[in-house]
Amino acid sequence: MIKSNVLVIAPHPDDETLGCGGTILKHVGKKDKVHWLIMTNFELLKNIKKKLIIKKNKEILQVKKSYNFKSLTRLNFEPAKLDLIPKKNIIEEIQKVVNKLKPNILYIPYGGDAHSDHKITFEASCAISKSFRNKSIKKVIVYETPSETDFNLNPKVKNFKPNLWVDITKHISKKLNILRKYKSEIGKHPFPRSLENIKSYAKIRGSVSGHKFAESFQIIKEIL
Repeated sequence: MIKSNVLVIAPHPDDETLGCGGTILKHVGKKDKVHWLIMTNFELLKNIKKKLIIKKNKEILQVKKSYNFKSLTRLNFEPAKLDLIPKKNIIEEIQKVVNKLKPNILYIPYGGDAHSDHKITFEASCAISKSFRNKSIKKVIVYETPSETDFNLNPKVKNFKPNLWVDITKHISKKLNILRKYKSEIGKHPFPRSLENIKSYAKIRGSVSGHKFAESFQIIKEIL
Protein backbone atom coordinates (compact mmCIF):
# COMPACT_ATOMS: atom_id res chain seq x y z
CA MET A 1 0.00 0.00 0.00
CA ILE A 2 1.29 3.46 -0.93
CA LYS A 3 1.68 5.63 2.16
CA SER A 4 0.44 9.21 2.22
CA ASN A 5 2.62 12.23 2.90
CA VAL A 6 0.39 14.61 4.86
CA LEU A 7 0.82 18.26 5.79
CA VAL A 8 -1.51 19.67 8.45
CA ILE A 9 -1.57 23.47 8.40
CA ALA A 10 -2.71 25.15 11.62
CA PRO A 11 -3.07 28.92 12.04
CA HIS A 12 -2.33 28.49 15.77
CA PRO A 13 -1.26 25.61 18.00
CA ASP A 14 -4.39 23.59 18.94
CA ASP A 15 -6.28 24.15 15.67
CA GLU A 16 -4.85 20.90 14.30
CA THR A 17 -6.15 18.91 17.26
CA LEU A 18 -9.50 20.67 17.48
CA GLY A 19 -10.18 20.16 13.79
CA CYS A 20 -8.58 16.88 12.84
CA GLY A 21 -6.81 15.33 15.82
CA GLY A 22 -8.50 11.96 15.45
CA THR A 23 -7.83 11.87 11.72
CA ILE A 24 -4.16 12.71 12.30
CA LEU A 25 -3.94 9.75 14.69
CA LYS A 26 -5.58 7.57 12.06
CA HIS A 27 -2.99 8.63 9.45
CA VAL A 28 -0.16 7.93 11.87
CA GLY A 29 -1.68 4.54 12.68
CA LYS A 30 -1.52 3.68 8.96
CA LYS A 31 2.18 4.65 8.95
CA ASP A 32 1.58 7.73 6.83
CA LYS A 33 4.09 10.56 7.18
CA VAL A 34 2.34 13.46 8.90
CA HIS A 35 3.91 16.93 9.16
CA TRP A 36 2.74 19.91 11.20
CA LEU A 37 2.95 23.53 10.05
CA ILE A 38 2.04 26.29 12.52
CA MET A 39 1.47 29.61 10.76
CA THR A 40 1.92 32.03 13.67
CA ASN A 41 4.39 32.59 16.50
CA PHE A 42 2.91 33.69 19.84
CA GLU A 43 6.36 34.84 20.99
CA LEU A 44 5.85 37.91 18.77
CA LEU A 45 2.87 39.07 20.84
CA LYS A 46 3.46 42.28 22.75
CA ASN A 47 3.64 42.04 26.54
CA ILE A 48 3.54 38.24 26.57
CA LYS A 49 5.23 36.97 29.71
CA LYS A 50 8.29 34.76 29.50
CA LYS A 51 6.64 32.24 31.80
CA LEU A 52 3.73 31.85 29.36
CA ILE A 53 6.11 31.51 26.40
CA ILE A 54 7.89 28.64 28.16
CA LYS A 55 4.56 27.02 28.99
CA LYS A 56 3.22 27.25 25.43
CA ASN A 57 6.46 25.98 23.88
CA LYS A 58 6.35 23.02 26.23
CA GLU A 59 2.76 22.31 25.15
CA ILE A 60 3.73 22.31 21.47
CA LEU A 61 6.59 19.89 22.02
CA GLN A 62 4.36 17.57 24.05
CA VAL A 63 1.72 17.60 21.30
CA LYS A 64 4.33 16.95 18.60
CA LYS A 65 5.56 13.92 20.54
CA SER A 66 2.02 12.66 21.18
CA TYR A 67 1.21 12.61 17.46
CA ASN A 68 4.67 11.45 16.43
CA PHE A 69 4.76 14.09 13.71
CA LYS A 70 7.59 13.59 11.23
CA SER A 71 8.34 17.31 11.32
CA LEU A 72 7.23 20.58 12.86
CA THR A 73 7.61 23.94 11.12
CA ARG A 74 6.73 27.21 12.84
CA LEU A 75 6.45 30.35 10.72
CA ASN A 76 7.33 33.72 12.15
CA PHE A 77 4.06 35.63 11.75
CA GLU A 78 2.34 37.40 14.62
CA PRO A 79 -1.04 35.92 15.67
CA ALA A 80 -4.14 37.87 14.63
CA LYS A 81 -2.06 39.85 12.13
CA LEU A 82 -2.01 37.66 9.03
CA ASP A 83 -4.52 39.95 7.33
CA LEU A 84 -2.01 42.83 7.68
CA ILE A 85 0.79 40.96 5.91
CA PRO A 86 1.10 40.90 2.11
CA LYS A 87 -0.44 37.60 1.07
CA LYS A 88 2.46 37.04 -1.31
CA ASN A 89 4.80 36.80 1.68
CA ILE A 90 2.59 34.23 3.40
CA ILE A 91 2.29 32.15 0.24
CA GLU A 92 6.07 32.19 -0.20
CA GLU A 93 6.63 30.85 3.33
CA ILE A 94 4.14 28.01 2.88
CA GLN A 95 5.70 27.27 -0.50
CA LYS A 96 9.11 26.78 1.12
CA VAL A 97 7.64 24.13 3.40
CA VAL A 98 5.85 22.39 0.53
CA ASN A 99 9.01 22.42 -1.58
CA LYS A 100 10.85 20.65 1.22
CA LEU A 101 8.19 18.12 2.26
CA LYS A 102 6.34 17.51 -1.05
CA PRO A 103 3.05 16.47 0.62
CA ASN A 104 0.31 14.82 -1.39
CA ILE A 105 -2.44 15.67 1.12
CA LEU A 106 -3.10 19.03 2.75
CA TYR A 107 -5.39 19.68 5.73
CA ILE A 108 -6.28 23.35 6.00
CA PRO A 109 -8.74 25.48 8.05
CA TYR A 110 -12.10 26.62 6.71
CA GLY A 111 -12.09 29.90 4.81
CA GLY A 112 -15.32 31.01 6.50
CA ASP A 113 -13.97 30.85 10.06
CA ALA A 114 -14.46 33.84 12.34
CA HIS A 115 -10.73 34.34 12.94
CA SER A 116 -8.97 36.26 10.16
CA ASP A 117 -5.83 34.12 10.55
CA HIS A 118 -7.88 31.07 9.52
CA LYS A 119 -9.27 32.84 6.48
CA ILE A 120 -5.86 34.01 5.28
CA THR A 121 -4.32 30.59 5.93
CA PHE A 122 -7.06 29.01 3.81
CA GLU A 123 -6.54 31.44 0.94
CA ALA A 124 -2.74 31.15 0.96
CA SER A 125 -2.93 27.34 1.15
CA CYS A 126 -5.29 27.23 -1.81
CA ALA A 127 -2.90 29.41 -3.78
CA ILE A 128 -0.03 26.95 -3.38
CA SER A 129 -2.31 24.02 -4.20
CA LYS A 130 -2.47 24.86 -7.90
CA SER A 131 -1.25 21.87 -9.89
CA PHE A 132 1.19 23.86 -12.01
CA ARG A 133 2.83 25.11 -8.79
CA ASN A 134 2.94 21.89 -6.79
CA LYS A 135 2.28 18.64 -8.63
CA SER A 136 2.76 16.61 -5.44
CA ILE A 137 -0.49 17.93 -3.91
CA LYS A 138 -3.29 15.58 -4.94
CA LYS A 139 -5.85 16.27 -2.24
CA VAL A 140 -6.85 19.34 -0.23
CA ILE A 141 -9.12 18.76 2.77
CA VAL A 142 -10.71 21.50 4.87
CA TYR A 143 -11.30 20.96 8.57
CA GLU A 144 -13.71 22.73 10.90
CA THR A 145 -12.47 24.36 14.11
CA PRO A 146 -14.84 24.49 17.09
CA SER A 147 -14.82 28.08 18.44
CA GLU A 148 -14.09 29.51 14.97
CA THR A 149 -16.08 27.76 12.24
CA ASP A 150 -19.35 28.14 14.14
CA PHE A 151 -18.71 31.69 15.36
CA ASN A 152 -18.76 33.59 12.08
CA LEU A 153 -21.87 35.80 12.20
CA ASN A 154 -21.47 37.17 8.67
CA PRO A 155 -24.72 36.17 6.90
CA LYS A 156 -22.91 36.24 3.55
CA VAL A 157 -20.56 33.43 4.58
CA LYS A 158 -21.85 29.93 3.85
CA ASN A 159 -22.06 27.49 6.74
CA PHE A 160 -19.56 24.64 6.83
CA LYS A 161 -21.11 21.73 4.90
CA PRO A 162 -19.01 18.57 5.13
CA ASN A 163 -18.76 16.00 2.37
CA LEU A 164 -16.31 13.72 4.16
CA TRP A 165 -16.62 12.02 7.54
CA VAL A 166 -13.82 10.09 9.26
CA ASP A 167 -14.53 7.51 11.95
CA ILE A 168 -12.37 8.41 14.97
CA THR A 169 -14.06 6.15 17.52
CA LYS A 170 -10.79 4.35 18.28
CA HIS A 171 -8.95 7.66 18.61
CA ILE A 172 -11.33 9.96 20.50
CA SER A 173 -9.78 9.24 23.91
CA LYS A 174 -6.26 10.06 22.71
CA LYS A 175 -7.49 13.16 20.89
CA LEU A 176 -8.99 14.46 24.14
CA ASN A 177 -5.83 13.56 26.04
CA ILE A 178 -3.76 15.57 23.56
CA LEU A 179 -6.15 18.50 23.93
CA ARG A 180 -5.55 18.38 27.67
CA LYS A 181 -1.93 19.27 26.99
CA TYR A 182 -3.09 22.68 25.75
CA LYS A 183 -3.70 23.89 29.29
CA SER A 184 -3.39 27.53 28.23
CA GLU A 185 -6.11 27.14 25.57
CA ILE A 186 -8.67 24.66 26.93
CA GLY A 187 -11.41 25.79 29.32
CA LYS A 188 -14.48 24.38 31.00
CA HIS A 189 -17.91 24.02 29.39
CA PRO A 190 -19.59 26.13 28.02
CA PHE A 191 -16.27 27.53 26.76
CA PRO A 192 -16.11 26.41 23.08
CA ARG A 193 -12.66 24.86 23.44
CA SER A 194 -13.68 22.51 26.22
CA LEU A 195 -13.23 18.75 26.28
CA GLU A 196 -16.98 18.32 26.68
CA ASN A 197 -17.72 20.43 23.62
CA ILE A 198 -15.11 18.73 21.43
CA LYS A 199 -16.45 15.32 22.40
CA SER A 200 -19.98 16.51 21.62
CA TYR A 201 -18.85 17.63 18.15
CA ALA A 202 -17.45 14.17 17.52
CA LYS A 203 -20.70 12.58 18.68
CA ILE A 204 -22.80 14.76 16.38
CA ARG A 205 -20.54 14.11 13.38
CA GLY A 206 -20.61 10.43 14.30
CA SER A 207 -24.40 10.34 14.40
CA VAL A 208 -24.54 11.78 10.88
CA SER A 209 -22.09 9.24 9.51
CA GLY A 210 -23.13 6.13 11.44
CA HIS A 211 -20.21 6.06 13.84
CA LYS A 212 -19.90 6.62 17.56
CA PHE A 213 -17.41 9.45 17.03
CA ALA A 214 -16.29 11.17 13.84
CA GLU A 215 -14.66 14.27 12.40
CA SER A 216 -16.04 15.99 9.33
CA PHE A 217 -14.34 17.74 6.43
CA GLN A 218 -14.77 19.28 3.02
CA ILE A 219 -12.75 17.81 0.18
CA ILE A 220 -12.17 20.78 -2.11
CA LYS A 221 -9.62 19.18 -4.42
CA GLU A 222 -8.81 15.61 -5.38
CA ILE A 223 -6.74 14.37 -8.29
CA LEU A 224 -6.90 10.62 -8.94
